[in-house]
Parts: sequence; structure tokens; C-alpha cells
Amino acid sequence: MKATRIVLFCCLAATLAAQVPSRPTSQPNVFLVTIDTLRADHVHCYGYEPISTPALDSLAQDGVRFTQAFTPSPITNTSHTTILTGLLPSSHGVTDFAVPLAATHRTLAQLLKPNGYVSAAFIGAVILDSKALAPGLDRGFDFYDNFPEHPQSKSRWGRVERRGMDVVQRAETWLSANPAGPHFVWVHLYDPHDPYEPPAPYSQIYKDRLYDGEIVYADSALDNFLTYLKKQGWYDNALIIAVGDHGEGLGEHHEDTHGIFLYDSTTHVPLIVKLPGQTRSGRVVEPQVRTTDILPTVLDLLKISPPTQLDGESLQPYFSGSETPARIAFGETDYPLRFGWAPLRSVRGEGFKLIEAPKPELYDLRADRGELQNKYAPWDSTVQKFRVLLAELRAKTPPAAPSPGAVGQGTVDELKALGYLGRADVGSSTNVPEPSLLPDPKDKIEEQNLLHKAMMASEDERPTEARAALEKVLQLDPKSPTALRQLGELELHGGEYFRAGEHLKLAHQVSPQDVTAAFELGQALEKTGDLTGARDALEVSLKLSPGQFPARLLLGQVYVALKDAANAQDQFQAALLLQPRSTEAKLGLTRAETLRKEQLRKQPSGH
Repeated sequence: MKATRIVLFCCLAATLAAQVPSRPTSQPNVFLVTIDTLRADHVHCYGYEPISTPALDSLAQDGVRFTQAFTPSPITNTSHTTILTGLLPSSHGVTDFAVPLAATHRTLAQLLKPNGYVSAAFIGAVILDSKALAPGLDRGFDFYDNFPEHPQSKSRWGRVERRGMDVVQRAETWLSANPAGPHFVWVHLYDPHDPYEPPAPYSQIYKDRLYDGEIVYADSALDNFLTYLKKQGWYDNALIIAVGDHGEGLGEHHEDTHGIFLYDSTTHVPLIVKLPGQTRSGRVVEPQVRTTDILPTVLDLLKISPPTQLDGESLQPYFSGSETPARIAFGETDYPLRFGWAPLRSVRGEGFKLIEAPKPELYDLRADRGELQNKYAPWDSTVQKFRVLLAELRAKTPPAAPSPGAVGQGTVDELKALGYLGRADVGSSTNVPEPSLLPDPKDKIEEQNLLHKAMMASEDERPTEARAALEKVLQLDPKSPTALRQLGELELHGGEYFRAGEHLKLAHQVSPQDVTAAFELGQALEKTGDLTGARDALEVSLKLSPGQFPARLLLGQVYVALKDAANAQDQFQAALLLQPRSTEAKLGLTRAETLRKEQLRKQPSGH
């Protein structure tokens, strides 16, 4: 009888167990390490002998190395959004700085959270700060290590950038305080991004190749992190992914940095995947893959259902060798629009690359790895086939979201510190309806290099060098609104108000929709005593963007100086609506009210 009861109990337990969805007892930790501005051909395990990258090399020995991995975007926030959503830029919509990631697009952290994952992100630059330049990228993370809103230091370190060792130590501190997993931790190492300033001893060892020195330093930070994981006993069973977000021009195709072009120099990145249990260790995969494939791969390995809309596919078939075909890689950059130049699109596959531009390009990559011999002909069968693929992609692309309003001056300053133009620097993107009518970036790249040098020189307080670079831009294009604006800003900050006014007046004439140029023109004219000119410029700026507190404040002061008490009151009251606790606005309003009372007293009686 007892035996019968035991059998019945076992059968009942088995039946109940069958009704409960099976779930792995221990999900692996997931560690994503993105290394900014890292070219695949500047990593030792990718065949670059003049460098030492032992951490990446050892990870490749323990994992799967993809020799032909490509990012769709050569811009940091856009490329990282792709990695964390599995979507192309045209799908996720983050094609510019400070554009919020739509709530309909779930991040990897959001997808892992219902499965018990505790997640944290540790970023190396303010370009990925979710409070300013990358809104929405923090969704799903339990902790997102943003930069302080009011940094104490004027140095770039801690204000706009963190050294890689600082980033990994912050990640290790968090992990030690939150040991219960499973974990999803994203670590972003920004070091290889320009300016190339590796710390000692790398600054000496690689003094003639500072970009390589930054890579070796970032690799040492990665080594520190991997060593920590091993000490914690987390390394062996973890899923670890190391990937470059984009590459670097290094002068190839005359591009010093990145963002403008879609050549392999800025889109070919290293991708290494170490699987749990170190299965498939040492495997090398030659077929072409994409960074859009990372999110689907993580979900597939963890047996988590993917979103219905993804532009990538799981890489798991390559791990076993069951799939050999290469995957088509798309490229997209809208960054040229910031300069008033045409955006670019590309298709890479079957040994060819098509770059869609005002002057289209086609390269036979098997015979021309450097993309130097343009074989484009409109009737070429590859061109026609790739253009069909681009047309199909455009047809699937959701309508572009409205451009965000003017970002704060602090955000613009952060962008400049990192070598990027803010939207305000060029008075928003172009108003030309057909991008193909815009200048081809190939014809403008020298200007972009000079503008970049000017921004970095200005950030490093080298105004003479910045001025020289900007004057060279104006020799190439006397109506460059960006160069005129930046020259005006240099003179404004240097106290040369008359010269600042001349440059800013030209900038405003060339780009009348430029909110900040109009505001800065108002500042310069107020300093020179041209109060009516300052009033007119500030009114224009506020008409374009009414929510500017500094412009309201200055315009109120100008109206006081012009003895226009009523309009002064209006401006200070508007300023207080924007910042109710502002002492300056309160004092200004008191002065305007006092002026108004004095004017009323002086009026003849009976009026």
C-alpha cells in the first residue's frame, strides 16, 4: 500500500512539473564590453603585429573571433543604440545626438530584466549619458553610471570622459556590492577616441602611434576586468562579448577621424564572443556579420524570445559551423547633414560595396581592399541589385521622428569637447528637401578635418591654432556658417567684441535659422554698445527658440538700457517662468519695475 502511494505521488509530481515551464536553474552572466573607435586591423589577434593586445587575444582564444564584423554607423551614440537594440539606425531612429530612443524599441537590458537579470551600465564618455546625449539608452538598467550634472573639474577627465581603468573599477565596485545574479553588465571603454592621450607608460611606448597607445591602454583595462571576473569565479560560465562600436579614419580617404564616410576604415570592427563554458574556443569565423546581430545572439543563447522587429539575426549557426553564408551589411550616416552635406548609405556584400552618395561609389573588395578604385556605373548589375536592397530598406523604415528642439548650451559644449558638432552649431540640419542635391562629403572632407581640429584646439584652450584652422576653412568656403560661428565664438570669449560681431553677423546672414548664432550676435552687439542691434538679434533668436533663459535675461537687460521698461518687464517675467528661482531674473524684474515707476512719475500730470 505504501509503495502504491509513493508511485502515485511520483506520478502526480511529474504531471505538475510538466505543467510548469522549464527554466534553466542558472542563467549565465552576460558581460558586454564595447571599445570605442576601435579598428579591427589595429588589434593583434586580427593580424596587426606592431601592437600588443593580450586581453583581446586571450578572449579570442577562449571564444569565437569574427574577422568580418561591420557596424552600420560610424557615430558613437548611434552605433551603441544599434548594439543594444539589434536595429539599424534608420529603424531605431537615433541618428543624431540627444535624440530619444523611442519607447517602442526595447533595449537588451529591458529584454533580460523579466528573466531575472540585474543590469548595470558603465560608460566612458558623456556622449552616452542618458540624461543628455543618449536619452532612453538607460531603459531597463538597474544602474546606469551617468556623469555628474555639475562636474567639479574643468579637466576633460570626469567632465566629459573617463579613463578605461576608472570605468572598469566602477563596474567591479558595483558587482562586488551586487553579487547576486544573473548579471548583465555593459562596460564602455572610450579611450581610443581622439584626442589620443594615452597615460604613461603607453604615451612613451607608442609616442609615434598614440592611437595604438590608447588601444593598448584600453586593452589593459579590459584585462583588469577579465582578471576580476576570474577571481570572482564568474569568467568560465559567462557570456562575454567584446566589440568595437566603429573604427577611425586615420587619414584614409582623407578622413582624420570618423562620422562622415562609410569606408571600411570606420565600419570594420573587431567582434569576439566567449560562450558560457568556453565552448567553441579558438574558433575563427570568416563570413561577414553585423553588430545588429549581437542582441539576437544573446537572446538566442539564453533562450529568450526576441522582439518581432529586429534587423539582426543570431550568430549561433556560425558557432557550430552549420551556416557559412555571409550576411549583407548596411551602412548609414546622417552626420554630414550637420555641415549641410549629403547623408550617405551603403551596402556591403558578395565581395562588393556600394556607397550611395551624390557621386556614387562601387568597390570590388576582393581586388581593392582599400576602396581606392571606384568602379561605379549605373548599369552595373551589382549596383542595380544593391539599389533594390536600399529601396526595400527605405520602404521598411518608419517615418523620421520630428527633430528635437534646441539642446542646452551645456550639451553643445560637451559635444564640442568630444570633437563633435552640435545641432546648434550649424543651425539645425539642412532645409534642402532632396539630400542628393547637397554637396558630396568627399568634396568637403578637408573642411571637416579643419573644423574638427579647431574644436579640439578650442577645447584645449589653444585659440591661435583654432583660429588658424577656421580661417583655412573660410578660404575653402567663405560662407561656411560653422566656421563663421566658431570664429565669432572665439573672438567673443577672447573679449574681441567688434570682431566677434562681424563674424557672427555673417554667420547669421548665411544661416538665418541658426538660433545660437543670433543669440551670440546679440551678446557681441550688446558688448559693443549697439543696443538696438542686440535687441533685434536677440528677438530673432527667441522667435526661433522661445525657451532660452540666457537670451531672455540678456534681452531684458538690453531693454532696461534702452529705457523700455514695459518690454524689459515682459522678458524678465518670461525668464522667471523658465527659472523661477533665478536671482538675476528677480533683480532684473525689480530694476525694470523701478524704471517703470520713475517713468510714470516723470510723465506730465493729466496723462
